Amino acid sequence: MQFPKLLPTTVVGSFPCVKGTGLFSVFDQYKKALQFAVAEQLRAGVDIISDGQVRDDMIQTFASKLPGITGNTVTGTIGISEKPITIADTRYALTQTKYVKGILTGPCTLAYALKIETHAYRNKDELALDLATALHSEAKFLAAKGVYMIQVDEPILSTGAMDVDLAREALKIIFKGITTASCIHTCGYLNKISSEWIKLPVDIIDFEYSVSPENLFELSRHDLRNKKIGCGCVKSSDPNVESVAEIEKRIRACVEVFGEENVLIDPDCGLRMHTPEVAFAKLKNMCDATKNVRDELQKYR
Repeated sequence: MQFPKLLPTTVVGSFPCVKGTGLFSVFDQYKKALQFAVAEQLRAGVDIISDGQVRDDMIQTFASKLPGITGNTVTGTIGISEKPITIADTRYALTQTKYVKGILTGPCTLAYALKIETHAYRNKDELALDLATALHSEAKFLAAKGVYMIQVDEPILSTGAMDVDLAREALKIIFKGITTASCIHTCGYLNKISSEWIKLPVDIIDFEYSVSPENLFELSRHDLRNKKIGCGCVKSSDPNVESVAEIEKRIRACVEVFGEENVLIDPDCGLRMHTPEVAFAKLKNMCDATKNVRDELQKYR
């Protein structure tokens, strides 16, 4: 795949939820939050935005809509949602820019977070594969709407609690027949899974670098010529806003390892837990830092 520009910027997903008030919020209290999240990403200069994931946490966004799940408990066979889950908000984001990523919580992460109280599944591995089938339906809707890429969030993989081989099979199910660019995001230290994680059947592998700088060395030991690399160059877990210069150093390190044509710049993870002001400042400094490095690189092209 080709990026829309050198060192494009993006987000992992979530943005602080600023709910609306007044008459219109009675019909949809999250409409203002959606519009605000999209506008703030664009104001910061983000090239590939998300819808902000403002409606719920990453588990309940999908678990609350899938047949066979009640709360955090699997009570029957997982089915496909009667209606698209994320399309309405994604559709709005696409009215503001053509570069939007659709985001799915990964089936391994979903399976790990859910309790099984049914004989339909013997274990979480079986559950994850059925969840992947349900997510395949959502991925098809996202692709049909014209998103630039579809990202699957699998933070659980770095812990070793769910197997990377299982994630591979699940990703094959999710993206079967879909040509839209695919991405997996995994935060945490990747030393135990890197050799298999980099082989997952996606176009882009996205990792946490700012908080886990060891990941850069870990991934540098592997042949990644067939992958694009999403590099987390802003600390999502830190309320302090890193300087432009500090972020530039991280970007340059990633470019040196992976090559300028292969790198996508984003935060380590979502920014939902921060104030809107901090989240914006982090994205703005990230975009300014990326522009500075991009301008430097283009001078020597």
